[in-house]
Amino acid sequence: MAQKVNNKKKFKSAIKLTKDEIKEILLTKINDEKNKIIESEEDYQLISNVKYLKDKANVVSLFSGAGGLDLGTELAGLISTVGYDEAMEIFNNKELFERRRNESIFHIGYTNDMFKEANETYKLNFPDDVIQHQKDIRQVAHFPKNMFMVGGFPCPGFSEAGPRLVDDERNFLYIHFIRALIQTQPRFFIAENVKGMMTLGQGEVLKQIVEDFSSAGYTVTPHLVNARDYGVPQNRQRVFLIGVHKEIESIFNYRYVLPNPTHFDPNDLELIEGKAWVTLRQAIGDLENNPGPYFEGSYSTIYMSRNRKKSWEEQSFTIQASGRQAPQHPGGAPMEKIDKNKWEFRGENNRRLSVKEIQRIQTFPDWFEFSDGDNARISRNARLDKIYKQIGNAVPVLLAQAIVQPISDFIYTNFKVLQEMQDNVKIN
Repeated sequence: MAQKVNNKKKFKSAIKLTKDEIKEILLTKINDEKNKIIESEEDYQLISNVKYLKDKANVVSLFSGAGGLDLGTELAGLISTVGYDEAMEIFNNKELFERRRNESIFHIGYTNDMFKEANETYKLNFPDDVIQHQKDIRQVAHFPKNMFMVGGFPCPGFSEAGPRLVDDERNFLYIHFIRALIQTQPRFFIAENVKGMMTLGQGEVLKQIVEDFSSAGYTVTPHLVNARDYGVPQNRQRVFLIGVHKEIESIFNYRYVLPNPTHFDPNDLELIEGKAWVTLRQAIGDLENNPGPYFEGSYSTIYMSRNRKKSWEEQSFTIQASGRQAPQHPGGAPMEKIDKNKWEFRGENNRRLSVKEIQRIQTFPDWFEFSDGDNARISRNARLDKIYKQIGNAVPVLLAQAIVQPISDFIYTNFKVLQEMQDNVKIN
């Protein structure tokens, strides 16, 4: 039994539980979460100020963070309207994107997140008319009307990098995503999470989560993808839950189909038509002499227990939400294994990837600005860590675009009928 030191509350490791015990814990926690909702006149007024556009697919973003999933959604909507090549040209130019981003089929009207610096970053990079709600979602009673809901709900207990605790309260925030779906009944939703969610509790946790989302009126399919297969220079596996409203299935006979990978192991390209995985050299090679600020300081025993440095011709390790845990820059000599669970650096050229470099690896455009909170009372490393956390928590923008694209194209093709359906939805 793992134990939470602060208040001596016992958490149960999913490995030691039967399937019936896991289900009982899940259902108990779901009821606990529902009891945390608080009605608020202030929140009701804020929701009433959300701009709902009749000529756009309105989007609600939960656990929005710095906006990686949201930016990818906007980009997918732009590709649907103007085509891939033109959309990418627009996307990579800040002035052009700010002028033409409203041509996307999507309009983001409302976001919810508690992370102050991430909300500041969002404000720097998204239109002024987005209503940002910086409040614990467990205390938000109402959500605005929308056609498409997106979000990457927090999941520390699902991560394979840490304790896998089935009754960790942070694992149950998805219930409030479902509340928002039940209230607003969007036509589609996408929820992102870590790979560990698929195996926690012998698969029972994922099964319960899918059942819970389905109960809101959706056909839900989980998809495990690797970001590098979609043009992201990073070996990053994530789960996407795709929800299609059952009315859409009934009327259009629509089923979400995961897009085929666009990038492949270069050793397989003789057999497969496509592009090679994007390398670190392609992604950040031009930044070698001008990397910008990076997290400095000592390395823990855990950090040095495995290789942290990829070569220029490989893809990055997964970018984590921590400056201290950032992978090593590919320059200089490779790390050397000297004992079991013990590696060492060789040579002088050893440092963590910079903020600018991990921004590229997560496929944020260079023009995207990040806020460190501008708090002079904390150290430089602490301020930088605020940015590392935002970037590491984000969905890579190009991965988000690829996953959203089938939904975006369907909405664009059938927009008039879908909007009429959404206009008739009564908010609970």
